[in-house]
Amino acid sequence: MSPALVTACAFIAYFVAYRFYSKWLASKVFRLDAAAVTPAHSQEDGIDFVPTRPLVLFGHHYASIAGLAPMLGPAVAVFWGWLPALLWLVCGSIFIGCVHDFSALVLSARHQGKSIGALCEDILGKRAKMLFLLLITFGVSLAMGVFVFIISLLFSWGDDFNPQQLSASTTSFPEVVMPSIGLIIVALICGWLLKRKQVSLLKVTIGGFSTLLALIAVAYNVPTMGLPENLWPSSTQWTWLLMTYAFAASVMPVWLLLQARDFLNSLLLVLGLILMYCGFFLQDPSFDAPAFNSNPIGAPPILPFVFITIACGAASGFHSLVASGTSARQLDNEMHARPIGYGGMIAESLLGLIAVLACTTTLGSSTAWAKLYVNWSAVADNLAAKLGVFIHGSASFIAHLGVPQELAITLVAMVVVSFALTTLDSATRLLRFNLEELGIKNRYLATLTACAFICFFAFYKIDGKAAGLSLWTLFGATNQLIAGLALLTATAYLRQRKRTIWPLAIPAVFMIAMTMFGLSVKLMNFAQQAQWLLFGLALALMFIGVAVSITTVGAIRKSPNS
Repeated sequence: MSPALVTACAFIAYFVAYRFYSKWLASKVFRLDAAAVTPAHSQEDGIDFVPTRPLVLFGHHYASIAGLAPMLGPAVAVFWGWLPALLWLVCGSIFIGCVHDFSALVLSARHQGKSIGALCEDILGKRAKMLFLLLITFGVSLAMGVFVFIISLLFSWGDDFNPQQLSASTTSFPEVVMPSIGLIIVALICGWLLKRKQVSLLKVTIGGFSTLLALIAVAYNVPTMGLPENLWPSSTQWTWLLMTYAFAASVMPVWLLLQARDFLNSLLLVLGLILMYCGFFLQDPSFDAPAFNSNPIGAPPILPFVFITIACGAASGFHSLVASGTSARQLDNEMHARPIGYGGMIAESLLGLIAVLACTTTLGSSTAWAKLYVNWSAVADNLAAKLGVFIHGSASFIAHLGVPQELAITLVAMVVVSFALTTLDSATRLLRFNLEELGIKNRYLATLTACAFICFFAFYKIDGKAAGLSLWTLFGATNQLIAGLALLTATAYLRQRKRTIWPLAIPAVFMIAMTMFGLSVKLMNFAQQAQWLLFGLALALMFIGVAVSITTVGAIRKSPNS
């Protein structure tokens, strides 16, 4: 089947879902109210609670949820074939992921901007809240530890990096360092102009985005800023620099850096996606990968692990943290929840879709694809290399429009890194909120503690590998478990108000069932391999999932019949 035809069908599905299904959810299920006072107004503090233009908030929300995961997950999951990955991305996002993000945003906006973990106390009780907050702290710390580790590799001057031939690099992209730093400075200026000087959004957007594109062009011509290799920071030094940035960014007022930077990031991704898809349709490639890989050497069973491997892009519990932790506190009007929550998830699914296409249609032949995806260990143990496959594959689409290949690589690499940085500091802020709700009230101490948790997974090694990479399989399960429990919490909320619950209850049961199935398989594997640390963590995740599920089901059963 033609990849272009498959992609066109996916576009139609996204459009129909947003036009009709999301409208029905907004008007009939959640009954959005334009007159409702949102926490951004009732609790405005100029730091975390700030009424925000819907376009700017969409940019923040989109940039925060679209980190490395919607590119990494599909790049790994295509090992089972392009069809399972594509079906889960499209159908999962429409019926589960978008509903999950939308419901978390609405619930938080109606409960003083509380995070999804804290919401459990209002809807389910204190025990569920504590278990949920512990689950979130573990999952986010682990994911961000992996993000920091991979970004540090992308920033490093690797053995395969040649400043005169950028296309030779597969895991090292130091040319994106200068525009990444420049974007932070530009965003600070834009935030100040918007908030303090009341400059129009259009003028700030034109100036800021033009500067960002100019920085990318300069980085293409001067990829290492003129520094020799011996003066370039190592991956360990980059890790410390990244954590310093995450600490500073997560305690700043959201209007100063987060909003403007995320908005510019979202424009960059939209531009990148438009170029990628235009180049893809113009090129009209064929699939190098099989539709279904019947003999994936060493891979875990496709059921349930394709649903766990692809989280962001289809359904991701981390999104409920962003929606309830930062986006709900900036929501100017309740009616904006539909385009930001449901629409933002569709936009992220488009990123996951192009990742599937880049990793299955750009390698030249089925033989070349089979060599790259030779076995599960080669796929899952080298996430940075698979991210490199996405970068080079997506750049090849853009290059088909006449853009020089090396410049296209720089552009795509900048998209990847800028979104990873956005997710890093947003997640650090979310961890701070979590720790504040667990009792650490000082925001600087809470942020420092959050950074310490992230550093543990970035630096600590298991069997010679970064702990985050060794535990990555558990992140997928944790992420999907959070999604299922968030959907269950929203189901209880609707049940208490005598509303229709099936659009949330069915996805909740599916997500929790798949995650528990996957954790059960992993438990047996860890026991057979005597990996007792992983065994204990998986067992703890199952306990939390079962405990919160039982509490939620009890709350639903006690609710009045609809």
